Amino acid sequence: MCVQDAEEVREGMEDAVLPRNDDTDSEGSDKSLPLHSQIDFSNAQNEDWDNEAAAFDPVAPGRSSFPLESISEDSAVADGQQILLNNFLPALRSGEWSDIGGRSDMEDTHICIPDLAEKFDYTERGEEVISFYGVFDGHGGKGAAQFVRDRLPRIIVEDADFPLKLQKVVMRSFMETDAAFAKSCSIESTLSSGTTALTAMIFGRSLLVANAGDCRAVLSRCGVAIKMSEDHRPCCEKERLRIESLGGFVDDGYLNGQLGVTRALGDWHIKGLKEAEKGGPLSAEPELKLRTLTDEDEFLIIGSDGMWDFFRDQNAVDFARRKLQEHNNVELCCRDIVNEAKKRGATDNLTVVMVCFHSEPPPPIVAQRPRVRRCFSAESLENIKFLLQG
Repeated sequence: MCVQDAEEVREGMEDAVLPRNDDTDSEGSDKSLPLHSQIDFSNAQNEDWDNEAAAFDPVAPGRSSFPLESISEDSAVADGQQILLNNFLPALRSGEWSDIGGRSDMEDTHICIPDLAEKFDYTERGEEVISFYGVFDGHGGKGAAQFVRDRLPRIIVEDADFPLKLQKVVMRSFMETDAAFAKSCSIESTLSSGTTALTAMIFGRSLLVANAGDCRAVLSRCGVAIKMSEDHRPCCEKERLRIESLGGFVDDGYLNGQLGVTRALGDWHIKGLKEAEKGGPLSAEPELKLRTLTDEDEFLIIGSDGMWDFFRDQNAVDFARRKLQEHNNVELCCRDIVNEAKKRGATDNLTVVMVCFHSEPPPPIVAQRPRVRRCFSAESLENIKFLLQG
């Protein structure tokens, strides 16, 4: 079922950080810059999703997404100057909750890693911690979701370009994990299944979200919901154009009449969706979205599609803010969201991961009363004067 959000919060271009060319040393890297300033985000997608559809170009074999927009050097320099004024460093708190719902099997899974490098004994650690969060919504079994949950973070850390070229690392790692799962399925056919994947990495003031599928990430900024991902479903025009360019089709709202999502890892057993060399209409390549966090950013909600079928983006932010103001417990807030979705009729597997950027609960939003100018005619003023004088 394709659920279109009525509210579309349009925000301006956000800070994406790139080092200036004249700031690098003889080896091509500036050791004095913090990690979030050294990382190369040249291929990270900007905030304007609609421009991608207009910029569509046939892709090379093996790649099946629209080309990601590059951040120009001029904008990078401007953003670099702006970031100097942003001294905010998030105090991360995370929680998670999941429920089987009305299903007979639990195919959702998730992961929360406070320090990615420490988790996998990465020796060349930088000054800043990289945190990793993810939600994986399996279909046709739980094998793919659990495989991606366990394998993807390690592949990211073991990439030769980690952590300085993080967007390239994440893009490659999704594809490599998908290929590794294909090999596993050829050995053990019982693993055959698929999964959507949404990950969020936080390092310093930077938030990088990678999405393949219909899980969703929503950021709360001063209580306003900001989409950090787009649902990859056959009903989306941009995705329909992409899959048709690759020989696929949409039938009754399903990709090739078989699958309700247009991007996923796994599903190698379904004929016509993926080909090892030529690619196919079902893509494992994620879309990336980068944002620089400020003091106004409150928390990030990541949820499987079972939750978003019963919460609009702003509704989820409003609900989470109220619960945090009541008890300021992130895990309890995730449980509250899941239980509320069940009360509203959710029967799918439900998974919610939430990351807060402050130790205090979100402050109340005080609505300012609009100023209204009241004008009186000369005749009215005379009548008032007459009444006051008796």
